[in-house]
Amino acid sequence: MKTLYIDCSMGAAGDMLTAALLELIPDREKILAKLNSRGIPGVVFQAEESVKCGITGTHMSVKVDGVEEDEHLHDHCHGHGHDHEHHHDHPHGGDEHEHEHEHEHGHSHHHSGLHDIEHIVYDHLKLPTEVALNVMAVYHEIAEAESHVHGVPVDQIHFHEVGMMDAIADITAVCLLMYTLKPDEVVVSPIHVGSGQVKCAHGVLPVPAPATAYILRDIPTYGGNIQGELCTPTGAALLKHFATRFGSQPLMKTSAIGYGMGKKDFPQANCVRAMLGETEDANKKTDVAQPSERTASAPEQASFAEACGADKTVVELSCNVDDMTGEAVGFAMERLFEAGANEVYTVPCGMKKSRPGILLTVLCKPEDKEKMVKLLFAHTTTIGVRETLFNRYVLDRRIETIDTSMGPVRKKISSGYDVTRMKYEHEDLSRIAKEQGISLSEALLRVHMEDQ
Repeated sequence: MKTLYIDCSMGAAGDMLTAALLELIPDREKILAKLNSRGIPGVVFQAEESVKCGITGTHMSVKVDGVEEDEHLHDHCHGHGHDHEHHHDHPHGGDEHEHEHEHEHGHSHHHSGLHDIEHIVYDHLKLPTEVALNVMAVYHEIAEAESHVHGVPVDQIHFHEVGMMDAIADITAVCLLMYTLKPDEVVVSPIHVGSGQVKCAHGVLPVPAPATAYILRDIPTYGGNIQGELCTPTGAALLKHFATRFGSQPLMKTSAIGYGMGKKDFPQANCVRAMLGETEDANKKTDVAQPSERTASAPEQASFAEACGADKTVVELSCNVDDMTGEAVGFAMERLFEAGANEVYTVPCGMKKSRPGILLTVLCKPEDKEKMVKLLFAHTTTIGVRETLFNRYVLDRRIETIDTSMGPVRKKISSGYDVTRMKYEHEDLSRIAKEQGISLSEALLRVHMEDQ
């Protein structure tokens, strides 16, 4: 099993996690180019070599409109309501370090809510759907914590524009790197949160900061002797979102090690260490509460496998027609599917005398071949059917049904050949969107968040 172990003995922040994961990828320049081409407004990523306590690693420099994140006061996803108090943070040496500052009424700063962030992530960033969903799930985790701490509804949590771009950059980078690495399991060590206190506009607050502490509830943490805030809200939310479980390093054969460095110097190396390798046994996520799940029943599993065609050999039957209406072709396809075809599809093609035609193709089990041939002759105008026998490679497939606050949702999971894919049943998402009066993408996001 492909396992990622993240050592948080010096806490975690978004930029440090980005740098550590980047070091696990052989073609780092290609990944950096991808990050810089995502279209995050004004943001540029740059990987820099850094040495801490004799260990060489990577520091991830993130610039917003040409200014590196530690050169200005920026809000690291620390929200507020409709007053004039703005919550900013300074980097924990490349890690983010929370502070709050009060501004005079004459100051004008642009702030954005979750809907503005969703607009940026879904409509402007060129991200795979899975990555975009993970980005918003992490952001919602942080917004929920801020809502709890400040006593403000989630939809009234606002984010300072400059710090918002920093946070989007960090979260997007980690989500894209996790999508690239595709680990089967993510094990996270107990998290060192630091110790002491932080001076803020409202007084002195304990470490970890209230939002961080809220996010890390039910997760193993410890304080230690390091004075300062080692784990930021963004680092905490990313770890909570991606962790399969929390604990010590499992028995594993390590193939790559990455060090993501902060800027501050401490008696011990200020870094996040990520280790990628292989383990033998899968471990269930038990440290963080999950929505209740049930595995599909045997008939459901068999039905799904049969519909997808779990056989290793498949027969392809095809014919060309140029004298059928679209309705007639559709009727023939329905009959073939009803008879148990694995797949039926059409491709436009040119035929004799320059007539436009249709290539009709059927994929079926070898034992169903004769039945499909009879149906092709019965429901199409063809006078000949071609046959080809293929060997094919398929992923193992199963269905799980998860219980959500909006009703049960089926989840199709395919795995094998070192990959795992997941997709929610469209009909279930469509039902939720109609019942809740929301878009299909919003329904997908809500289901995805409850499934974490």
